[in-house]
Amino acid sequence: MKIIRFVDDNGHIAIGTESDGKTATTVAQKPAGGYEATGEKRTIRKILPPVAPAAIFCIGLNYGGHTRETGMVPPEYPVIFMKNPASVIGHKDSIVLPESCRKQPQVDYEVELAVVIGRPAKNVTPENAMDHVKGFTIGNDISARIWQKKGGGGQWVRGKSFDTFCPLGPALVTLDDIPDPGNLEISLSLNGRVMQKSNTSDMIFSVSQLISFISEDTTLLTDTVILTGTPEGVGFVRKPPVYLHPGDFLEATIEKIGTLKNQVM
Repeated sequence: MKIIRFVDDNGHIAIGTESDGKTATTVAQKPAGGYEATGEKRTIRKILPPVAPAAIFCIGLNYGGHTRETGMVPPEYPVIFMKNPASVIGHKDSIVLPESCRKQPQVDYEVELAVVIGRPAKNVTPENAMDHVKGFTIGNDISARIWQKKGGGGQWVRGKSFDTFCPLGPALVTLDDIPDPGNLEISLSLNGRVMQKSNTSDMIFSVSQLISFISEDTTLLTDTVILTGTPEGVGFVRKPPVYLHPGDFLEATIEKIGTLKNQVM
C-alpha cells in the first residue's frame, strides 16, 4: 500500500492512500500494525513528507560502485552519521541553497532508499529486522561538500543538516508491496540528465543488517528513518564536478515507490 501524508482543506494533517493528486482516501493504523482504508475521501491541499522522523540515521559508502568512485576501501562496518530532522522537506518542496554555500558551489545530491521504523527496535537480529519496518520511501541526502569535509571537524553531520537538505517522499510504501528491498532499481536525474543509476542489490550492507547493527544497544524509536546509502554518480567525483545551482530540478526515482521531485532555489 502507498501511503501519503498531507494537509487537507481544513488544515488538518491526515494520512491516506489511493491518491489522484487532488484527493485521497484516508487510512487508519491497525493496532497490530499496517493500515486500513476508512472510505473517507479528503481534498489534498499540500503533500507532506511521508513521515516526521524521530531521528535520521544515515549510512555512508554502502554501495560498491560509490565506494569505488570515491577511491575508498569498502568499510568493515556500516559508516553511520546523522541528519537533523528539521532538514526534512517533502515532494515538490524547494531545496534552498544556504547562504554559506553560495560563494563557492558545493551542494550535491544523493538518491537513497529510506527505511521507516514502525515500532521500537533494540538489539534486533537481521532475521527479525523487517518485523520492525513500517515501510520505505525515497530520500535525497543533500550534502554541502566543503562543510562536510572541512567545516565539521571531521564529522559529516554539519554538511548534511542544513535546512531543506533531506527531501523525503513522495509516499511511504508498505512491506506488502516491497517484500525485498534488496533488488530495486534506483536513479537520480538532474535537469533531465540521468546522473545516478543502480540497483539496491549493490548495497554492501543490506537493510536487515543495517537495522540490526544500528539497533545494537540503541533504541530506534517509531518513525526513525534510516537512509541506506547512495549509488555511484554523485556530483563531487565528476570531472568537472557537478554541483547544484538555483533553478536546477532533481528527480529521484526508486522502483515500486515512485519519483521524488524537488526544485533548487
